[in-house]
Amino acid sequence: MHPVLLTGPRLTIREFHHVERDIDALHAIFGDPEAARYLPFEPRDREDCADQVALYLDEAQRSPRTVYRLAVTRTADGEDAVPLGNAVLGVEGTEEQRQAFIGYALRRDAWGLGYATEIARLLCGFGFEELGLHRLAARLDPANLASARVLRKAGFQLEGRIRDDLFLRGRWHDALQYSLLEQEWSGLPE
Repeated sequence: MHPVLLTGPRLTIREFHHVERDIDALHAIFGDPEAARYLPFEPRDREDCADQVALYLDEAQRSPRTVYRLAVTRTADGEDAVPLGNAVLGVEGTEEQRQAFIGYALRRDAWGLGYATEIARLLCGFGFEELGLHRLAARLDPANLASARVLRKAGFQLEGRIRDDLFLRGRWHDALQYSLLEQEWSGLPE
């Protein structure tokens, strides 16, 4: 495995470690009903989060690697920083199609600080500049206005609404589909 390490002005995106600190940090997001409100699954207990971290490490060992599920920390907190969020980039389709999806989630105390925009930009740079992708996509709940703003700031364009895209919590949910192409990324201001 070639570990991923992305550093921005305030954040570092790194591989998860199967240690208490990272498991507890993931649970602080995935286990919090408010933080998980727009995620495509029910809130998870700590054991499920431990299983998720183990899955992330297994996915990181695959060759070719198609899914990057990564921990987000504050750079100033150093190497042993407790993650405040997670980021995902999943490569889809054939090698010729060169496309992927991105996603991100933060603990509630990290909301509203511009971290999600920095995460999105770091994932875009990784996808386009390091992985050589042509297209990145992101789907979100239409009610998630904050995430829609993040994607627009990162240069993504709304493609449209996908009706009844996900059945969760006893009902169907629509999704908004956003995308960004490699030629739109180049020259994008920070």
